[in-house]
Amino acid sequence: MKTFPDIDPATGETLADIPITSPEELASAVARARAAQGEWSELGFEKRAALLRAAAQGLLARKDELAELVTREMGKPLEDARREVQGFVGGIEGQLVEMERALAPEILRGGGCETRIERDPLGVVAAITPWNFPIGMPLEILVPALGTGNTVVFKPSEHVPLSGARLAEGFQAFLPEGVLVLVQGAGEVGAALVEADVDMIGFVGSRETGKRIMESASRGLKRLVLELGGKDPLIVFGDADLEAAAECAVHHSLRNTGQVCCSVERIYVDESVAERFEAIVLEKARAWKHGSGFTEGVKMGPLVSEEQRRKVTEQVEAAVAAGARLLLGGTRLEGQGWFYPATVLADADESTDLSRNETFGPVVSLSRFSGDEDEAVRLANDTTYGLGANVYTGDLERGQRIARRIRSGQVGVNRYLGGVAGAPWVGARQSGFGFVGGVDGHRQFTLPKSISYPVAD
Repeated sequence: MKTFPDIDPATGETLADIPITSPEELASAVARARAAQGEWSELGFEKRAALLRAAAQGLLARKDELAELVTREMGKPLEDARREVQGFVGGIEGQLVEMERALAPEILRGGGCETRIERDPLGVVAAITPWNFPIGMPLEILVPALGTGNTVVFKPSEHVPLSGARLAEGFQAFLPEGVLVLVQGAGEVGAALVEADVDMIGFVGSRETGKRIMESASRGLKRLVLELGGKDPLIVFGDADLEAAAECAVHHSLRNTGQVCCSVERIYVDESVAERFEAIVLEKARAWKHGSGFTEGVKMGPLVSEEQRRKVTEQVEAAVAAGARLLLGGTRLEGQGWFYPATVLADADESTDLSRNETFGPVVSLSRFSGDEDEAVRLANDTTYGLGANVYTGDLERGQRIARRIRSGQVGVNRYLGGVAGAPWVGARQSGFGFVGGVDGHRQFTLPKSISYPVAD
């Protein structure tokens, strides 16, 4: 039996050797999900929702255990892990309320005909999810897929296999056999799952992997929801609340050690306030201490792997070599674990990898602009990505005007981009294909069916 090591990124120690799902086991997993799908769909939404609610309560009863496992496997501070578990598992109820609206039949009438539009599940969904939010990101795929009547074959990231297994077990304790099946492994298992007899792929991860999935899925015309990466800008005008803007810049560049798809990765500051803003940012960034996620007062854990730390290191060093000013951090740390300090750079050349491609590390990157609206929009849109953006200004009308011109799925004006519960999460351009969340997002896991019949006018 082939295995892969599950490594603690804070120590480099192996937590467990995880059996890799073989091709034969993968085929069996998909077949079990296929066999279970008909009865699961026929159960009806009300009964499915009751089982999912029970699973959520079971997971919440084990929230401390889940949080500790998340910290052990991917390194985030324990309090952050607790918030992740509580927030996302606690949010299942809201998802189910939205889902009931999404599945409600619609009636159209005209010309002696009535058409009833119902929502059918797609069949078997392959859920392939990342390591940065080991509980939250899977739930964005698993809950709408299951709630709308699909069955799921679930592959968590190879960096968080135990968290994925514990999450799957929490659902399996309440669901019929075969409704949720777990497989384990790295990219080759994910690729085989995409090629398998599934009807849809729900994936959260990198743009490059998303493109490969899309290419593979095209051969079977399989449905897709791809939540991919970003290179999110933050625009700070001279009349903005600089304290609030700097808090957003630092917190959302450094939280989860920068390993967030919608991190703030490019900050453009009106040159008239740039020096003052820089000083505020430095003061705040110095408070972001790194260390074991189990150590009180630590705000950043390690990066998830040595490969991820190498990528961040190379981007920072190349930017400095090209003329960027290194204001804080930027030094690869010796000793056990894959730690990297809070780092602040200024004036990175727009052609560098740091400015063009996703960093996914604890880097605050500051640049200046003239304060002109058109220039701000041009800089924000100068990317192939389009996940999120943030604008700070003393003129709310201007902020909203600029938000409409930025090509991204979500924009925050005088606040971080996260919106009210029920809003869909959308990746524009190369940050996604399809979307999740809200009524529209849940419908991505279904197919509308029109049933028409004569009626009296």
